[in-house]
Amino acid sequence: MTLTTRPKTFAMLVCLLLAFGTTSCGGHSQSFVPPSNAASANASFGVAYEPPQGKLPSPIQHVVIIFQENRTPDYLFQGVAGADISKTATDSKGDKVSLHEVSLAAPYDLGHSHQSFVQDYDGGKLDGFDHNQRIQDHLHPYGYAPRSEVQPYLDMASRYVFADHMFQSNQGPSFPAHLYIVSGTATQPSIGAYRVSDNPIDRATLKSAGGGCDARPTVVVNTVEISDGSAGPRPYPCFDRPVLSDFLDAKKVSWRFYQQELGPGLWHPFDAIRHVRNSPEYANVVTPPQTVLTDIANGHLAGMSWVMPDGKHSDHAGSASAEGPSWVAAVVNAVGKSKYWNSTAIFVAWDDWGGWYDHVPPPIFNHYELGFRVPLLVISPYAKRGYVSKVQHEFASILVFAEQTFGIPRGSLDSTDTRADDLMDAFDFTQKPRPFVPIDAPPFRPANGPNAEDP
Repeated sequence: MTLTTRPKTFAMLVCLLLAFGTTSCGGHSQSFVPPSNAASANASFGVAYEPPQGKLPSPIQHVVIIFQENRTPDYLFQGVAGADISKTATDSKGDKVSLHEVSLAAPYDLGHSHQSFVQDYDGGKLDGFDHNQRIQDHLHPYGYAPRSEVQPYLDMASRYVFADHMFQSNQGPSFPAHLYIVSGTATQPSIGAYRVSDNPIDRATLKSAGGGCDARPTVVVNTVEISDGSAGPRPYPCFDRPVLSDFLDAKKVSWRFYQQELGPGLWHPFDAIRHVRNSPEYANVVTPPQTVLTDIANGHLAGMSWVMPDGKHSDHAGSASAEGPSWVAAVVNAVGKSKYWNSTAIFVAWDDWGGWYDHVPPPIFNHYELGFRVPLLVISPYAKRGYVSKVQHEFASILVFAEQTFGIPRGSLDSTDTRADDLMDAFDFTQKPRPFVPIDAPPFRPANGPNAEDP
């Protein structure tokens, strides 16, 4: 099972990354000094500074990213008019199988490690999703959600924008995906052309562990070399490289990252960025996530917000819950009914494919980018009505939109934001802001108790 590569692109990228520092086999790297402005941020990573390009000519003043878990368009968005959705698949034996109805609350999870991606992708044949499944379980990956459970998502798609060519930037699970959604990548100069490929593990117990600068000293994370797919060093999961919040700070744009718990975790990227974790800026990481609802109601919505779920409301398979759509609808309705509606763009995305079947082969840039399709909803009074975006998007497309919205030079992260589009096809800023119509959904009920986050 091999991935097609682009040698020239790799050579340039590897040379650029290696120029940043010497590859290391683990441990703690030298601390990154956060920039005081965009010029110093770029200079610290050897990138020529460009004068500010000016804000995007739009009324958007607030960007909200709602980041859900582990689903594909084929699973969540059956029946969306004009969308590229399939109800059939080819399994590992070459047999054609029909996708069947599987509840969000189904009591099983599916493999979504980097190795699972390689297996599922199978050189572009997309026939490995059931590989290594028990005979009685081989249909598990070939599911789609009951319409009754995901009707709020379908209503959002019909009223606003559904992107059916949104691809996960990375070929792996949650921990690296969350680094990509704040930084456009999952690496740092000391590990050069390697990318964080999987969730962390504890060397002492050989069990999965939360990542971040608060992780136990025995915790490490696997990496992969992007040019040839070889295994790389296993560093401690605490990194230093630019994140979007650095540039928001320089522009004096407020930001918040809402999550269920503090400390190490799979969905806690700012805990894994040393210069944020060890600075007063870490106060912008707020718990629990439903605090965003009271912040909106009290007139305290930040310029940039990342909103993570608790496990019960995450859409994560195996969580025994179908309440993710209720959570997303609660956040969307809170913004829609507030004074912020006319100045906000909401992006609802899913962090990885979760092992669920999807029939569209991802564009392959290297041995870790891009991953399978994940859904993307774009919700705003300026979003096109019922529009299905066919433009190729990835996680950094949202970051590029934020860069342009807040006058941050495009590509400032010097990562995937240099290649990603800006999602402008989803908007019509010449139209009058459309009045908000509430999304009908069951009431949101916050999760409580221990282990309320990662399922």
